Amino acid sequence: MKIISDKNNLQILHEDNHIIVVNKRVGDIVQGDKTGDKPLSDVVKEYIKAKYNKPGDVFLGVIHRLDRPTTGIVVFARTSKALSRMNELFSNRETQKTYWAVVKNKPKEAKAKLVHYLKRNEKNNTSKAHLKEVPDSKLASLDYIIIKELQNYTALEINLHTGRHHQIRAQLSAIGSPIKGDLKYGADRSNPDGGIHLHARKLTFVHPVSKENITIIAPTPDDPIWNAV
Repeated sequence: MKIISDKNNLQILHEDNHIIVVNKRVGDIVQGDKTGDKPLSDVVKEYIKAKYNKPGDVFLGVIHRLDRPTTGIVVFARTSKALSRMNELFSNRETQKTYWAVVKNKPKEAKAKLVHYLKRNEKNNTSKAHLKEVPDSKLASLDYIIIKELQNYTALEINLHTGRHHQIRAQLSAIGSPIKGDLKYGADRSNPDGGIHLHARKLTFVHPVSKENITIIAPTPDDPIWNAV
């Protein structure tokens, strides 16, 4: 997909009066947290303020998040109407999310549906996948298919049916195929940039105001493995 703008290292994939869609880089945090690092939401606000010469504060609503080491599509709302409607779409699972992941150990099956019960550990910010329901666990479901076999890695396309904390990372780890670079979930080494090879590749949804069907595709990061995929 064509990138509309790449100013200030901000890759904008779609922009209109109500929403703005950005291709998140490794290390960006979507919303401010305890680290105090500048969040992507502030960068987008600055971009809008400068582009449209807006006085005062710029409204920008955070609809969803991606993990810090993950890349890909993040949607922000530019109006309160868009924010409430997009929140509804995401909470009702009325969006279609497709991810790409690169794993070290090839899954046993070329395609499969994974169903686990995820239990979150707040202390170390991880989720553990269980085959059977355990106290305080939540059902997690996804489909994957192998899209390319590389020399040392395997690329998967993943469609999410639920949106749990670290879901893809935990579920792939549970079948013995942790994501490349994901030390937290069993990878043997980190990536040089501190990221992991998990990319929010495609998002399809109904525009909150115009009601047209929107499909966004985010280019993968520029590195040898993603380029091979």
